[in-house]
Amino acid sequence: MVVLVALGSFVMTLVGGWAAHHVTDRRHLVLGFAGGLMLGVVGLDLLPEAVEGAGRKVWGVPAALLLFVAGFLTAHVVERLLALRRAAHGAKNPEQVPQVGIGAAAAMVGHSVADGIAIGASFQVGEAIGFTVALAVISHDFADGFNTYTLTRATGNARRKAFAMLGADAIAPVAGAASTLLFTIPGEALACYLGFFGGVLLYIAAAEILPEASHSHPARSTLLCTVAGVALMWLVIGFAGE
Repeated sequence: MVVLVALGSFVMTLVGGWAAHHVTDRRHLVLGFAGGLMLGVVGLDLLPEAVEGAGRKVWGVPAALLLFVAGFLTAHVVERLLALRRAAHGAKNPEQVPQVGIGAAAAMVGHSVADGIAIGASFQVGEAIGFTVALAVISHDFADGFNTYTLTRATGNARRKAFAMLGADAIAPVAGAASTLLFTIPGEALACYLGFFGGVLLYIAAAEILPEASHSHPARSTLLCTVAGVALMWLVIGFAGE
């Protein structure tokens, strides 16, 4: 079941890469909706589950919330380090440093492996949270695929390399999810991991997906898609909890 669900990430990543290759004008609506789904999953499902599962406190703060903040900061630090690396290699002429594009795309692949592990770990908690986390991951994999292809091509790499990195990014979440079939994460550690992943997911939604959705198309329709994404997750979580 876990691997079958993760195949949705595989497909959506390839769809994102295909969209990047053919450049669609409706991309902002998909990204706005994906950002809403991710926000809904984090605030309405992941965080409550993590706080409940990892009940102990560290210096007066629930461990899951500390890891949530740590996840957010980790994603921010990684993103800033990649930005500094691009600047160090000549941000004004990115086409002259194809290695930077490959490095950034490789970081996307590593992130996708973590996405797959999150799907598998969530299914160890229960099918309901597993499906909701998978839905959030699958929705933002469109942006992952789009960015992996774009980063590789924009820095002067051949189309063949861009498609190779896209393929690796598509396979990564399936491999990550399959790896969780080999081990069982203890309950409290699992809740802490979900808290950490929630922070990462929120950063991606708030700092990357939603700004990118509104940058070129600051339209009311994009905002409505984001609200619709949150509302849909509320409905999904409500039905799953019955």
